[in-house]
Amino acid sequence: MANVDHKSPNLLLQSLCCRILGRGEADVAQQFQYAVRVIGSNFAPTVERDEFLVAEKIKKEMVRQRREADAALFSELHRKLQSQGIIKNRWAVLYLLLSLSEDPRKPPSKAANYAALFAQALPRDAHSTPYYYSRPQSLPLTYNDRAPSSQSAGSMGSSGVGSLSVYGLNGPTPTPQSLLPGQTYQTTGTGDIMRQQLGSRFAWALTGAQPPSLSTSKGLPSSISRNMSRLRREGELGSSPEVTEAALVRDILYVFQGIDGKCIKMCNSENCYKIDSKLGISKSLRDTASRLAELGWLHNKIRKYTDQRCVDRAFGLVGQSFCASLHQELKEYYRLLSVLHSQIQVEDDQGVNVGLESSLTLRRLLIWTYDPKIRLKTLAALVDHCQGRKGGELASAVHAYTKTGDPYMRSLVQHILSLVSHPILNFLYRWIYDGELEDTYHEFFVASDPTVKTDRLWHDKYTLRKSMIPSFITMDKARKVLLVGKSINFLHQVCHDRTPTVKTMAVAKSAVSPKDAAELFTDLEGAFQEKIDAAYHETSKYLLDVLNQNYHLLEHIKAVRRYLLLGQGDFVRHLMDLLKPELARSASTLYQHNLTGILETAVRATNAQFDSPEILKRLDVRLLEISAGDTGWDVFSLDYHVDGPIATVFTRECMSHYLRVFNFLWRAKRMEYVLTDIWKGQMCNAKLLKSIPELSGVLHQCHILASEMVHFVHQMQYYITFEELLTQLRALFDRILEFQNAQDSMYRSSLEELHHRLQYAERKKERQAEGKWGTTSAEEEAENKRVHQFQQLIPKMCSQIRVCSHFYQDIVQQFLVLLTKSSHECLRFLNFRLDFNEHYKARDPRLRASLGSTRGKRNSAM
Repeated sequence: MANVDHKSPNLLLQSLCCRILGRGEADVAQQFQYAVRVIGSNFAPTVERDEFLVAEKIKKEMVRQRREADAALFSELHRKLQSQGIIKNRWAVLYLLLSLSEDPRKPPSKAANYAALFAQALPRDAHSTPYYYSRPQSLPLTYNDRAPSSQSAGSMGSSGVGSLSVYGLNGPTPTPQSLLPGQTYQTTGTGDIMRQQLGSRFAWALTGAQPPSLSTSKGLPSSISRNMSRLRREGELGSSPEVTEAALVRDILYVFQGIDGKCIKMCNSENCYKIDSKLGISKSLRDTASRLAELGWLHNKIRKYTDQRCVDRAFGLVGQSFCASLHQELKEYYRLLSVLHSQIQVEDDQGVNVGLESSLTLRRLLIWTYDPKIRLKTLAALVDHCQGRKGGELASAVHAYTKTGDPYMRSLVQHILSLVSHPILNFLYRWIYDGELEDTYHEFFVASDPTVKTDRLWHDKYTLRKSMIPSFITMDKARKVLLVGKSINFLHQVCHDRTPTVKTMAVAKSAVSPKDAAELFTDLEGAFQEKIDAAYHETSKYLLDVLNQNYHLLEHIKAVRRYLLLGQGDFVRHLMDLLKPELARSASTLYQHNLTGILETAVRATNAQFDSPEILKRLDVRLLEISAGDTGWDVFSLDYHVDGPIATVFTRECMSHYLRVFNFLWRAKRMEYVLTDIWKGQMCNAKLLKSIPELSGVLHQCHILASEMVHFVHQMQYYITFEELLTQLRALFDRILEFQNAQDSMYRSSLEELHHRLQYAERKKERQAEGKWGTTSAEEEAENKRVHQFQQLIPKMCSQIRVCSHFYQDIVQQFLVLLTKSSHECLRFLNFRLDFNEHYKARDPRLRASLGSTRGKRNSAM
């Protein structure tokens, strides 16, 4: 850059020509004069004069060629050039360098290739080379926001006007219109005005006519024309039968639309377009045409998918939206083809020679279709990835392609996704605000089963169709969406309430307004989440208010706790006192109406009488299935009838669990009742049986065992809300009943023996009072024999109590071991409460690990 001050522009231009052509100064005299004439003219290129965009284009091309080091060097040199301030039209210099850039497929050492490129490109590139200009724009959702068909370039083909928007990947950006034949050249300002008027998605500046000095080959140096003729004669441009580049261009334009040309045809066996191998075409043209033919293959792939799916009604609204978005992209692609066809028609009418004057060459088509090809590749990849998908699953497949670092590709896919997801959003908003599910083709992630009756609406009618949940909607959001619509339908169909809350109406009104679905993907955690959360909270709150105010849900829950969970203590105790004679009988002799009468008596005699009549009328008696040997205690149960919306909360399965809990609690309450009777018997008979000293050991053992049982049952009442140890508890309860029977049998025998001894002593005293002998030898012998027989029963009674105690303690010991191994901390604390004096811990080594050490091990494991 330091040499710029010491060299004139002419010397710099001459050096540039020598460098490009690879020749000396004498050999490039004609090209140098032509370059001076072109630079000295007042032609202006039909491109945006933006130095930054041209520099970015050059760096992008270098990166594409994997010349990252050159791109970095260019960026540094460009920065230094900007800081000098010597060259005023830097953008023009950069644009010239871009236009003269070498073909990346050819080695840079061949000077002839440089010369051919310079000779063909220099007279026209300033006017006909397309310039890719793109700027960020928002993508519309509806089709009406797209460019109207009246702006299609095909309608301007007859007049020779070639105008299309830039095929930008981030939205439509128009470029200036070309000149009509005979008109003066449009300035850049005029091009800006035309750019504001055109709105299609492609923008390739295809000139309709060239300035007089450049429209024919007269402006070319004779040596260049001779070189081109020599190359054509020598077979560089094809051999016999010779195929001209113009013929290949026309074939390629048809192949772009999926139509076979004369030279290029679809090979079904290889699934690609192939050029007839018998034709005499140079390798460079053949390779270029093959690369261009890929657009036709991509077009066919996309078109085949849309043609098949458009007629498939089962594809659903989401699928049809996807096909519509593909059609929309193909429509923009067809606009480009229309302009290319009209351009070649204009050149045919003007007699332009392809390869010398024409703006349509294979190399230029390769450059102009570079971005459209990338766009079609993305669409074809989407088509492959979306095969066999529909509804929300299809939206997830499209959404997966938005996770790319290329902003242009991301904007394209996001635009398609906004169209595809629009039906899903309509389904969603109708569901969360109206409770309506209009999903004819099963595309939405909420499914409905029409065979389910109203009483099972909440539990079975609506479910999540997980395969249809779009990937941009989380599982938590999907569950909330399901619950919102389910709540609305529950209010409408079960509660017969169709009055939404004020807040819900306000939210629904704002959500129904048509908005661009693209907002969904820019604020998934913001506005979209707020809409779902607001609908969820408002609907749930309103549903609970209706259940509490109109159907007294909380009162029913409290009633179930008081009666089925035995929370009403005075009622339960009095009911058990009244039922004891009845339930002691065989279960087959019970009658439900008798038990119902006893239940009503217990209600009237306790605080239960102050409950609401709506609650008391639902309380009833149920007899369970009778098995052989069952007593009334085994089959008796309270019941609580529910109906209407409350039956949705207290389902049949739920009430079945409540009845199981009631039976267990009722049995536990009976154990407490039995132990109370045992204690009463012990207290009443202790003084009476003091006169039989041989019973002291048995009575002491009964007192100890009874105390253990009372302690166990009382502690269990604090931890009665778990079931995994239910079997062991029933075994313990059975041991309590066995102990009651053994003690009752012992007391009967002991009291009978006490009665006989008292009678014998009374008779003996009466006779002695009369002055007679107190007893005879026969009576004394009979009395001694009976006492001996009773004394022989005491070891058996003691053994029976000891066996009962042994079984009871073994079961308690096993129960404590289970509590120690439990993962619930509350159950391990129950182990400590039951064995507070470490009696069982001393007997079983498995219980010797203290609760504190157990907690320490658990914490260290964590």
